[in-house]
Amino acid sequence: MIRTDLWPQVQRLARKAERPSRYLGSEWGASRTSDADFAFCMAYPDTYELGQPNQAVRILVNAVAALEGVAAERAFLPAPDMADAMRAAGVPAFSLESCAPLREFDVVGITLPHELAATNVLELLDLAGIPLRAAERGQDDPIVIGGGPCALNPEPYAPFFDAISVGEGEEAVPEIVEAVRAGRAAGEGRQQIVRRLAQVPGTYVPSLYRVLGEEEAQRAGRWVEPKDEIAPPVIVRRVFEGFADSDAWEPCVVPFAEAVHDRLNVEVLRGCARGCRFCQAGMMYRPVRERSADNIVSAVVRGLDETGYDEVSLTSLSTTDHSQIEEILTRLNQACAGRGVRISVPSQRLDSFGVSMAGLVAGQKKGGLTFAPEAGTQRLRDSINKNVSEEDLFCAIDAAMAAGWRRVKLYFMVGLPGETDDDVKGIASLAQRAYDRMKAATPPDQRGSLAMTVSVALFVPKAQTPFQWDGQISRDEALRRVGLLKRSVKYRAVRVNYHDPQTSFVEAVMSRGGRACADLVQAAWEAGARFDAWTELFNEEAWRVAADKTGLAPEAVAEATYASEYVMPWAHISAGVTQEFLADERLRAHEGLTTQDCTFGACTLCGVCMQTATRNQLAAPRITPDTASDEGGCCG
Repeated sequence: MIRTDLWPQVQRLARKAERPSRYLGSEWGASRTSDADFAFCMAYPDTYELGQPNQAVRILVNAVAALEGVAAERAFLPAPDMADAMRAAGVPAFSLESCAPLREFDVVGITLPHELAATNVLELLDLAGIPLRAAERGQDDPIVIGGGPCALNPEPYAPFFDAISVGEGEEAVPEIVEAVRAGRAAGEGRQQIVRRLAQVPGTYVPSLYRVLGEEEAQRAGRWVEPKDEIAPPVIVRRVFEGFADSDAWEPCVVPFAEAVHDRLNVEVLRGCARGCRFCQAGMMYRPVRERSADNIVSAVVRGLDETGYDEVSLTSLSTTDHSQIEEILTRLNQACAGRGVRISVPSQRLDSFGVSMAGLVAGQKKGGLTFAPEAGTQRLRDSINKNVSEEDLFCAIDAAMAAGWRRVKLYFMVGLPGETDDDVKGIASLAQRAYDRMKAATPPDQRGSLAMTVSVALFVPKAQTPFQWDGQISRDEALRRVGLLKRSVKYRAVRVNYHDPQTSFVEAVMSRGGRACADLVQAAWEAGARFDAWTELFNEEAWRVAADKTGLAPEAVAEATYASEYVMPWAHISAGVTQEFLADERLRAHEGLTTQDCTFGACTLCGVCMQTATRNQLAAPRITPDTASDEGGCCG
């Protein structure tokens, strides 16, 4: 059993820490298994208020807790002030439920939510007293597993994990936990246990592979190859086939302190087949699987009753694409009438957000609305396969203003492949015309409350997307384009915000790098890098020092553009979407051709249905003015 005697020390340190509620535990809905003989801890490599709302943490803790005799707990990375105090006092990283040291758990899972969390993974391991690299761990150390979006290119993280789960974890992570448990019960050593894990579908065990040089990799068609016969040459992403029929109510913890997205979150569908060519999530979560209206409405009502929240968010990559979304919103508004509950839809597509939808989402409380045209001209939107027009945006604005909204945020990217200065100026033109539309659709006496924000991010090439072969523009060029955009905006009412290109540069390095980037990450952490996603804490100098120390040229990783035949470092990982499909989509982008969403029309031959043996699962047929499909393509 794990010991739980850290609480007095943690309590003393937390009294002096910023936001001590981060470390208290015992929240409403938290549970602890006292009679377990095996312990799992799911850790999020950032602070409590960012990690607690994460749905993956909640889902996986619940899934493992359902195993008989297994305790499943949560852990979060202490903020810098608390981490420094813990190191000075000799207090290791601990779980929240039992305040037990992480190093005493049998399995520690760490999610990889984004590329800028890499140094936080090392910060967490070091604070826990767990050796940073899998090769350095002994028999008594936990088996450390990773997973999440970054697992689609696991190489920059590979040496730090005993195993990495690729894909959806509802079934995979409990299987991994049971495999470790069986190995421990049989008295096996670490090497025997990780060989067991290599047999769990969708699990990558880096120590069982050797890394090839570039010339050899291009000949072999992959950068790593098995050195143990038990290791599969290609790891195929796991897909939770039962998602559509699973209960949308996921028991959750209600935090003491306000967290990011502090509300009831109900996942209504998984996957997106819109096919935006820059979007990793749109490729990695295919196929589309929708929960039914009955399932969703029941989960929301139950969740509100059990948590006391006054806001519910219907989460997915594209919630307004749900085939029953109008019915869902109508029924939820009826069920929540008079309760002061706000229903929010975080992902609003321009082409599916009509007048009736605006009214249904609005309820009695209206914040701001966010739309993502992504590019300023139709030519570039076609190239990235956004499949929305200016008229879609303007109609959405008309609907929003009529329903009482007065604040709109528009998301764009600069540096997309094929972008020109005219495309950058097009962002300013579109934003200004959108603001004009807002004014025209708003009564004169209310126009003083109108607000338009343009938020600009730098394009980051992501693994397993059609644009994975396209390099990122340099920092200087990014700043030049942002400057051009700001000079092109003539309306004082249109405010332009932009994301720091230097953090996006590190993100690109981590997204595209191979195994050598692991040395870069460790050197950056040793030089002081941590919490890289926090603008005020990002340490650019630490990454420069790391580059000099390791001899790795980050610019070459982030900015290089390759032919579509070039084998990328993650070729041994399959997201289900074939490389042939990605290459064809890149060619179509260069030609300005769009590709239809297969849930509205014909199959696009992306390969997911064949590689994962899973089909699109729609709650009802999707019908558009241009196409009516009862089948949802060949995957229906």
